[in-house]
Amino acid sequence: MSATGTGTGTGTLAATAPVSSAAEVPLTGLFVRLKLSLLRNGLRGSSKRKAVWISNLVFCVVVGFFATLGLSFLHGHRHAATVVVLLAALMALAWAVMPLFFPSGDETLDPSRLVMLPLRPRPLVRALLASSLVGIGPLFSLCLAVGSVVAVARGAAGAVAAVAAVPLLLLVFVALARAVATANVRLLSSRRGRDLALLSGLLIAVGAQAVNFGSQRLFQAGGLTQLEPVEAVVRWLPPATAVGMVDSAGRGAYGTAAAQLALTLAALAGLLWFWERSLTKLMVTPDGSTLAAATPTKERDGAAGVWSFLSFLPAGRTGAVVQRTLRYVVRDPKTKSAWVTALAVGAIVPVFNALQGTGSVYLACFGAGMLGVQMYNQFGQDTSAFWMVAQTISGPRDAYEELRARAAALALVAVPYSVLVTAVTAALLGDWSGFPAALGLSLAVVGAMLFTGALASAHLPYSIPTDGAFKNVAPGQGGLAWMGIFGGMFASALVSAPMIVVTVAFATSDNLHGLRWTLLPAGLAWGALSAWAGLRLAAPVVSRKLPEILTAVSKG
Repeated sequence: MSATGTGTGTGTLAATAPVSSAAEVPLTGLFVRLKLSLLRNGLRGSSKRKAVWISNLVFCVVVGFFATLGLSFLHGHRHAATVVVLLAALMALAWAVMPLFFPSGDETLDPSRLVMLPLRPRPLVRALLASSLVGIGPLFSLCLAVGSVVAVARGAAGAVAAVAAVPLLLLVFVALARAVATANVRLLSSRRGRDLALLSGLLIAVGAQAVNFGSQRLFQAGGLTQLEPVEAVVRWLPPATAVGMVDSAGRGAYGTAAAQLALTLAALAGLLWFWERSLTKLMVTPDGSTLAAATPTKERDGAAGVWSFLSFLPAGRTGAVVQRTLRYVVRDPKTKSAWVTALAVGAIVPVFNALQGTGSVYLACFGAGMLGVQMYNQFGQDTSAFWMVAQTISGPRDAYEELRARAAALALVAVPYSVLVTAVTAALLGDWSGFPAALGLSLAVVGAMLFTGALASAHLPYSIPTDGAFKNVAPGQGGLAWMGIFGGMFASALVSAPMIVVTVAFATSDNLHGLRWTLLPAGLAWGALSAWAGLRLAAPVVSRKLPEILTAVSKG
């Protein structure tokens, strides 16, 4: 089993122990050592990747520490049990869903890579469970679990229950994530899985807004007291039963605590059984998900005519790159999923807030920012095919033209989209006087995102794997992705700061209120200037670091 996917360091499982002697070697310890080796090899030879991983670890430890401290301060609060029981349920939901939509971290956790090895399912489940506990995600969940049980533990019985609840919570979280991922591994690598990725983005977008508006209504209606009936039900649903067990034991309800402990253990056993069953099926059933029907000739000919509306583009590199970028949006499932999610979330947030009567016309800028994120990691979207593009880049001028065309493709969608979202938001709020200023700020945000996106694509490229519908970052490069996106968004706010300051000044000054229309051409000019500056700064970097970029984006 190859372990080369996590970084510059390489290694194989055979190098650690012969596969033929797997029965003689403790499989659990072997997989844990393999996981640690993959993490170590992923950091070897790249100071930038090492710095990113360490910064992510430090961030997780710091946030986890303060989260644990904050939850501990709830000890003795009347609503402590309500908060931590529901938190345990939300954590379980996140562990079940997030591995499907985000990278799982390394090749040892992908069961499809193990089907050819002479390993029995039950020892393999134990080994995968142990190796899954190694990582930043389990560490953060451990912090939240400790804080949750401390918040409700009372007396000696509560302390004993808390000691048992923490490992049970963590084991159920990990077993749930692995069982769901294993049961769906064939789906996630099929065409249906790629279509499901598109749907999942929309579901997450709508679900996040539903949670947002639900929480607003909750606190308007009386706070956490309204959640007590929900908590009374959820505390009997594993793994929230583990936290409920600690609360029940601390209150002296030992029979209730024993029942909740039994439910937690039963849930863990059931998940492990289901995981083993799914793993057995995966190892003995042939994969027919990659068989696809040929596309009829008429469909192909009809699809070619769809792109005739781009005939206005100039001939040469610019027109070809714009068309190629937009074709990726339509044809590549992962690119399509990212764009559809950005378009949906960018429209849902301002429109839903406007419908609630709590929004502002300036929330339309959120849509511009969501779409602007698509400028990040431009070269990673090409995956290994980027080597053909690299052959056409011989200097900074070629790199500038390539980046300019990619930015133009994004702007062809982002500009009319910003106009539409801003107009709809202004119409729903009846605030047409704020439309020019909001649109000008949105265009400035688009330009700022093009500025930082070009630089992030040049300095922090990463690969997008092609072997899984929900794997959007190659193993070992997750830190690069998060740093590029969130660091770029922070930098975009700084680039947009002058326009933000001017917009606030015009909105709060009675003397300048009638001149707010001037913010529309000002925002357009600032956005165009920002985009031009970013492309100019990024082009020499792309030309100079072309071999490094090619290596980084070809790891998937």
